[in-house]
Formats: sequence, C-alpha cells, structure tokens
Amino acid sequence: MKTNVIFSVVIFSLFGCTTDFVNPNAPTIQRINTSTQGLTNLVIGSQWRYSVGATSAIYASITGAGLTAGELRVLNAGNADLANLKAGGSSLTPDNPVVTNLWTALNLVRQNGEFLYDNANVFPAAADAKTIRVYGNFYRALSIGTMAQFWDNVVIRTSQNATFVSRVDGLKEAVRLLQESSGLIGSDVPSTSIVSAVGSNINIGNSTSALLARYNLFLGNYQDAIVAAQSASLTIKSVFDFNTVSQNPIFRVSLTTNNLFDVVTDFGLPVSLAPAPSDGRIPFYLTANAANGKGFFKSDSESIPVYLPGEMLLIQAEANARLNKLPEAKAALDLVLTKNSDTFGLNANLPAYSGVLSQSALLDEIYKNRCIELYMTGMKLEDSRRFDPSNSRAERNRNFYPYPSTERFNNPNTPPNPTN
Repeated sequence: MKTNVIFSVVIFSLFGCTTDFVNPNAPTIQRINTSTQGLTNLVIGSQWRYSVGATSAIYASITGAGLTAGELRVLNAGNADLANLKAGGSSLTPDNPVVTNLWTALNLVRQNGEFLYDNANVFPAAADAKTIRVYGNFYRALSIGTMAQFWDNVVIRTSQNATFVSRVDGLKEAVRLLQESSGLIGSDVPSTSIVSAVGSNINIGNSTSALLARYNLFLGNYQDAIVAAQSASLTIKSVFDFNTVSQNPIFRVSLTTNNLFDVVTDFGLPVSLAPAPSDGRIPFYLTANAANGKGFFKSDSESIPVYLPGEMLLIQAEANARLNKLPEAKAALDLVLTKNSDTFGLNANLPAYSGVLSQSALLDEIYKNRCIELYMTGMKLEDSRRFDPSNSRAERNRNFYPYPSTERFNNPNTPPNPTN
C-alpha cells in the first residue's frame, strides 16, 4: 500500500463520524480532483478505506461475521457493542457501531469505485484508462459483494435517496462488473505505470478472477465459479499491506489489546465437525505469538490476503459437489487437506478424504474446511446460511443485519429491518 499519500487522498473522510447521520449513498461531495494524479491517488485511498483502521470494512466484516457466526468470543462484556453482536437477535440494533461502520465503509469504497470508472477517460493512454476502470470495478464489486454477505438488500449505485436491490441482484451486479473487467484485462492491462503508482500488492487480474469465483459460488453459478477459481493463481499473492503507520486493524485494535475479542477453540465448530488434532491450521490460526497475534494478524505490518489459494480450491470442491460431480469434488478437497506448500504457509498437512463419497458427506467436509481454511476472513456468516439454511446447528445468531440509522434517517427508500 502506498501510504505516503494516503491521508491526502481519502476524499470521503468527512463521513468518518457516524453520529453526523450523513448518508453514504448521497452524492454530497460536489468537487473531486479528476486529474490523472487524483484518480491514481483515489485507487490508493480506496484500498486504505477498505482495509485500515477500526472503521474499515476489513475490521468490521471480520469482527461482525466472527461474532455473529461463532468464530470469536468477547473478552470484556463491558464492550457492549461487541457483546450485542455476540448476542445477536434483537440485541443487535441499527445503531451498533460495527454494523454502521461496515455499511458506511463499503458504500464509500463503492462510491470511490464508481468515480474511478466514470472518470477514467482523463488518462490519455488507453491502457491506463482501462486499468483505472478495472480497479474501479474491483472495488465496486468487492464492496457490493461484501454488503450482500451481511444485508438482504444492498445499494449498487450512489444517488440521492438511493434505491435498494436484493442481495441476489447485488451479487449479480458484482459478477457483471468483474466480467467486464475480465474483458478489459488483456496484454496491455494492467498498465505498468498505474501499478507502479498504486502498488503491486494486489494482483488485479488474479483478484478479479478470485472475486468472480466467490460471487458466482454464492449465486449458485457453479460451472462459472469453477472456471474463475481455476483462473486465479494459487502462488501469486494478492494482499492488503500494512505497516507501523497504517496498521493491521485486527491485530492493533483487538488482538494485541487482549480486551475486545479473541479466537475460540476448534474455530467455533460443533463437535461433529471438529478439526483433526494434527491439523496444521490449528497452530496457524489459534496459537498466539508473544503479542497475542494469530493467523494473518500477528503484527502491525502483517498482510491480510484478498483471497486464499485454499478458497479457490474449496470453491471448486463445493461447486463440483453441488453439481454432483463427486470425484472432482473430492480431488479439489484433497488438495486442501494434503496441502504442504501453501504460498501463505497455511498447510493442513492431513491425509486425503477417506469418508463416504456422497454429496451430503462431501459438503459437510467442505463446509468444515471452509470454516478452518477461511477462518476470520469475514465469510463465515455467508457460509453458515448457505450450508445450513435452517441453522440446525445454531451456529449463527442472526441471518442478516439491520440497516444503520445513518442510512434510514437520510434515505426514505431504506427497507424494513429483517427480523433475524
């Protein structure tokens, strides 16, 4: 992340105070720098807004999904906002700061992406303009897709009194944006000059394929999910970078303080799905270092992956299983279980799957491994709904979040809050 200009380019920072009840879906900023430098800086600012600090989308999505779906435990019940997330149900109100921050950050990053896409033609070089559009679509899709994991209706375009669409239509829009980007990515994209300016920590081509795989899976477009997952590199890292100034938010805000939340035994899984004691992912994710950091949150400068190689393999496993292609599903699952040279060091080092070769048994094993492999990635709530719609194991305390008061007080189109 190019942190040297970050604080000068977060052009939407005036929305940081949620008590002002500013609607993030209203086009309240009238003048934005549309120069090539301004748009390049806005790519950096979008990454910053999404990933840095306690109000970032990364912090709020990992915290929210972790507490709502049983991945995390609250250390101090006096932290009422976190305790209410952990309690769920009617305890989770529209004024919860984690919910509000997640909604606001995602909508502002999406708005940034719109601006990037709509103004990319200021770049005289076609490759530069196309690359800016690809980054714009990436942040729009990432924001909309993440919103759809937490709310049953989402906003996909900024306007005064913005309209909402169903989460399914939101995911379809995210896929459309990513498909457009896939068409733009060719021999001249990404532009080396743009990548040099914004940083190479996120490989935009592989990240576009990874998000296409993720959201097609959520939509049930299984063959498309398989194709996209096979296109995303398992060896080239795409990460949100941090340093001592722009710090890893989960480590700095929560884990190292030992006062907010922490991991739980067996990843929060029920006994029937508990990990094998020899699973190498247990020490990776659950064993603390001297600073109480764990997993991808061991220090201020620890990078957080945009996607994991194991996610791409498990997408192929799940999609094939749901298509009843059981040998193909087992083959992809086995690549996760036996993995011993993961580019992030996330290795299960287990034997291949030896259970019953049925669709239901494979899906149980795939879900278990998603919960372990993708621990604290913000996807547990989505996975819990998809694999266990009736919540028979009582692993989540809500299905969807209420809409923040910051939206409802300013937008008459805000839908009624879900009952659970």
